[in-house]
Amino acid sequence: MQEESQLPVKEGDLAPLFSALSTGGGPTVALADLRGKNVVLYFYPRDNTPGCTVEACAFRDQTDEFKKRDIVVLGISADSAASHEKFARRFRLPFALLADADKAIARAYGAWGEKSFLGRKYMGMRRITFLIGPDGRIRKIWRKVKPAQHPAEVLAAVPATGGA
Repeated sequence: MQEESQLPVKEGDLAPLFSALSTGGGPTVALADLRGKNVVLYFYPRDNTPGCTVEACAFRDQTDEFKKRDIVVLGISADSAASHEKFARRFRLPFALLADADKAIARAYGAWGEKSFLGRKYMGMRRITFLIGPDGRIRKIWRKVKPAQHPAEVLAAVPATGGA
């Protein structure tokens, strides 16, 4: 697994800007348009897989708390916008899922790379989350994510007053 020191970004860095096709909020989401808000950018391997579904539903179930704190949640994978639409509709996800089919965003954040499963190595999307502060800087990186508990960890990192 890639260590944080090997990621192309680290805590305190300006978050790489991006624009991507989105579900639920319009055709595209641009990080630059979210300046002034805390943004949770969570990368996940695939729509409709067990761990990814648990994580998405856990974020969904904490929606009210994220909204109270003025935190924007964005999920991102290499799946298509059409796949994201089906996934979001099936599980009633109230936040945007971003399509990164060419993996450019994932590469900029270090979320795309070598993985291994049952002794087989392959390239894929890593489950990794970034908390981006209102100033556009990366406040926190979670490289080891337990899908069911992860939204609570993220909420704990952002004071209830909405600051970071």
